[in-house]
Amino acid sequence: MTPAVTAAVLLAALTHAGWNAIAHRITDKLVGFTLIAGGGMLIGLAMAPFTAFPAARAWPYLLASACIHIAYYALLMRSFQLGDFGQAYPIARGTAPLLVTVLAAVFAHEVPDGWAAAGVAVSCAGLTGVALWGLRGRRPNWAAIGAALATGGTIAAYTVVGVRASGSSFGYIAWLMAVQGAVIPAYAAHRWRGELIGVLRPFATLGLLGSALSVTAYALVLWAQTRAELAPVAALRESNLAGRGAGRRVAAKAWAF
Repeated sequence: MTPAVTAAVLLAALTHAGWNAIAHRITDKLVGFTLIAGGGMLIGLAMAPFTAFPAARAWPYLLASACIHIAYYALLMRSFQLGDFGQAYPIARGTAPLLVTVLAAVFAHEVPDGWAAAGVAVSCAGLTGVALWGLRGRRPNWAAIGAALATGGTIAAYTVVGVRASGSSFGYIAWLMAVQGAVIPAYAAHRWRGELIGVLRPFATLGLLGSALSVTAYALVLWAQTRAELAPVAALRESNLAGRGAGRRVAAKAWAF
């Protein structure tokens, strides 16, 4: 992995932690994810005229990735509603690199060498350890843990269903955001008929900042995946979260990395 790819993945980790912290901070999770997804859609549509159109062979992967992302948003919202952010987030992120390693070996024929495998194991153990440490002396919330594990599965799935067939990583991310970003706002508009703007307005600035961080994070990771193996990229993306403590401190520590 080159220094440029390493720097891109670490920046992606930082921005990803940032938008997740913003999503957690907005009390009504549907409001938060509507703004983040809708903002991502607007960014994607703004990017599309200035990027190469994805190759025809990439569209099945793009549409599959959009569906997986929608499931990811739904499960992440559920995880945040059910459990402590400081536990749900490390579980979700900690299981993903291990699953990516397995899926990449099966579908992309990428088997990590000893050092890369050790790095993935350390990343997963560190993040899972954070969550287990937070559970000491308390009864586990199995529903929250299950939602977090399922979220980790969707993270692994959208990491593997990726960009390499597109011909343009930035064209792929533009159209992916444009396609997937419409679903949650459409649901919110149906739920809050005639009241959508009023419901979203108090959180618009914070939510749109989250959307910019989300698009940046995913674009950086997709670009890195075109230049390095999937498993090391997935593990490195989680490396700055392994020392995370209580949920309220996640954003502050991420930005201090």
